[in-house]
This record gives sequence, C-alpha cells and structure tokens, in this order.
Amino acid sequence: MGTRPAQARAQARQMAARLDAEGVRNVALTWVDNAGIARVKTIPAHRLAHAAELGVGMSPVFDVFTSDDAITESEHLGGPDGDLRLFPDLDRLTTLAAQPGWAWAPVDRYDQLGRPHPACQRQFARRMADRAAAAGLGLRMGFETEWVVSRAPAGRAPAAAEGDEPLDYPCAGPAYGMTRVVELSDYLRDVTEALTVQGVEVLQLHPEYAPGQFEVTCAAADPVRAADDLLLVRETVRAVSARHALRASFAPSVVAGQVGNGCHLHLSLYRDGASLHRTPDTTWGLAPDAVAFLGGVLAALPALLAIGCPSPASYLRLQPSHWAGVYQCWGVENREAALRLITGAPDDPDGGHAEIKTFDAAANAYLAVGTVIAAGLHGIESGMQLPAPTAGDPGTLGVRERARRGIVRLPVTLTEATDQLAKSAPLAEALGEVLYGGVLAVRRAEAARFAASDAAEITAATRWRY
Repeated sequence: MGTRPAQARAQARQMAARLDAEGVRNVALTWVDNAGIARVKTIPAHRLAHAAELGVGMSPVFDVFTSDDAITESEHLGGPDGDLRLFPDLDRLTTLAAQPGWAWAPVDRYDQLGRPHPACQRQFARRMADRAAAAGLGLRMGFETEWVVSRAPAGRAPAAAEGDEPLDYPCAGPAYGMTRVVELSDYLRDVTEALTVQGVEVLQLHPEYAPGQFEVTCAAADPVRAADDLLLVRETVRAVSARHALRASFAPSVVAGQVGNGCHLHLSLYRDGASLHRTPDTTWGLAPDAVAFLGGVLAALPALLAIGCPSPASYLRLQPSHWAGVYQCWGVENREAALRLITGAPDDPDGGHAEIKTFDAAANAYLAVGTVIAAGLHGIESGMQLPAPTAGDPGTLGVRERARRGIVRLPVTLTEATDQLAKSAPLAEALGEVLYGGVLAVRRAEAARFAASDAAEITAATRWRY
C-alpha cells in the first residue's frame, strides 16, 4: 500500500479548495515525540491532496529525541537510516483562529510501504481504543490544561538561558481570583473564542493557584480526539499568548519551589451507551467492570508515571499536600488521591467519572490515553478490585498508618518510574517492542541528562520546552 485511498485524495482536494477560499496558505502537520514535544512539518495548502495521497517524509529518529533536542537510541530506533510518511487526518483538519493563513492537522505515521509505523503513538492510542471497543467498552476522556503566562521579552524570543530570570507576570491577582480575569479579560476572551471557532468546546476557564497560572477544561471525547484536542488547545493558547505579547509555559515546573502545571486526565466508561459510573445498588455507583478497570489503573500508576510524568521536572511538581496525587491511593472527591472518583450530580445520568491527578503536560497525550486504557483492560481481564477509598490528605498520616492502609508513595524520580515501566508486562505488550523500547530509551536519557542538576537548573532548562 504505497498511496492513500482515492476517497482521501478527493476529500483533500475539496478541503484544499475550502482552505484557499478561507485564505489559508499553509498547513501544520504535527506529531508528538516520546519526550512530549510537538514536532511539525508544514506544507503549502495547495499540496494537501498530495500529502493525503503520498504522505510527507520524515525520519524515524524523532522517536528517540529528548526534550532538549539531543538524540538517543534504542534497539530499533536511532541513527540516520530509514524514512517514514506522515499522513494528515483530514477529519481533524482545522483552520487556526489565532494564526491567520494557517491550518492544522495531526498525522498518522507509516513506513514507505504503507505499513503502520510501530512507534506511531497516535495509532497506538487508536489500537487501545479499538481494543476497549472490542471488549464492549466505550471511553470518553478529557484533559485539564494548566499554564503560566508571562510577558514576553521585548524584541526577542524566549531562550533557555532566560531560565534564571524572574517571570514578568501580566496579572497580580490572588489565586483563583476574579482580579486576574479582569486584568487579562481580553486575552482570556481571545483564548475562549479561538478554541470555540476551532470546534473545541470549552467547559471552564479560570485562574489557578500559582502566579500567572490559568486552567482551561474542554469537553470529553473519544480517546484519540481527546489527545488531538489537548495538542490543539496547547498550541492555540501559545498562539493567542504571542498575539498579546505574552508567552505561555505548560512545563511541570515553571518556577522552582512553586506549584507547577498539571494536566489531569478525566475518563468515563460506558457499555451499550450506559454509564458504568451510574449503576444502582453498587458500591460507589460503579459497575463491576468500572471497578476492575479503575483497579487496573491504580495498580499500574507507578509505571504510568513514566508515561504521564516523563520529565525530571515532573517530579518537582509531585509534592505531598499539593493536590498532585503523589500517593498510590484513590478517593471519592479527594483531590489528594492519585485517582479521584467524581460522583457528579445525582440527577445527571452522565455525571460520574474518574480523574488521574498525577499527569502533566510534558506527557505525550496519545501515550497517556493508550496506556491508561491498556492498564484498565488488564484490570478487567485480571478481575482487579479497588481497595478501600482514602479520605483526607494521606501526606498527613504517619508512615506506619500509611503502611497499615496500604498507601505507598508513587515514584519520586523519573528513574524510579522508568524502572517500574520496565517491569510492566501489560504495558510492554500493549505498546509493542519498538514503541516500548523507544519510550524507555528516551526516559533513561532524560534522567541521565539531569542527574547532576538541582531543582532550579531543571526548571530553567525545561521551562520553555513545553
């Protein structure tokens, strides 16, 4: 299979004509590497049909890029050899509201013979969603996006060397305060408008805890679309910020010692269209499959941290008593639990869901949704259960009391989390040998890069990478 189907070419021609009428001249084709960095190839809009038919070339070496653009290698990935083709998902082609003359589409990656690239994270997420569907499960997922906004340096772009310079915040209001909304009302309005025009449904946008920090929550979707939406949201916020002479950081740690940016993953489970979080006469309202699925996610959290918290900077954010979920426990409406059950309003048939508190925006969202599904399905296959829920802050309990309740600290370093991922047979099977090896290689390289760095140095080096 060297070309895409004829219907894709016809669809692309129609879309190219639409883009021309809208004044769009360039299309950004993006994928996300194993370090969580969005990479891009751009094409003139009139070349869209060609890209849909034959793809756009790229090297597979990007699968072993680290966040600082160094290149490591794994058994199957690395070096100058090989070539891949990027094929845009035309169903997600979006005219960008904050980048006039531009459109965007995520890509799936194939080899030169038209075979799926085994390290394509987006196709991995789709395979896991299909695996869940084959088991009769429907999933809807969504991310909370947190970022810190500051004034851009006059006349120059941000550089890594600026990491030690204090941020120039454009708002001085208190955490969660209306003052911040007043001070940045034009900016926040433009963020909401751009996302809405691009077809992303905004549920909430509000100030967060840290100075200059905001959060936007968007509507849940199928797992692959949820990951696509996260990428689109993040780059839209970045573009709107630039148009307001601001810059946005989604890094896990923006200022060493302050609360960092999370990117919590919400998920809900369905069977035959009915929510498994709304089952009468069951414990916590969860159907047995929902209990087993969430039990699988909870059991896999130490390994999942290497996916959802992939940077040494992630572990600066993961501090007890900071609502980051650093203990391997779950709770009903407990924001200190790593896995939070949200019951929702009693009269809302679709209101219940779960939230993974630990993840941050350094993660590749496709890897995140795919591995969570894999862990949950393993929980169902293994008949896993949830332990007793945790109430209150487990960080305030003594060591003996936590041990008595079976509450353990999640990994405190990237190396520790990577070691857990390296021992996870279910995640290794789900990811496949090539992708699994690439992820482990990048995590080891990131850990080695910062092994001798202190918190301030890690923060300075990663602040503008995400």
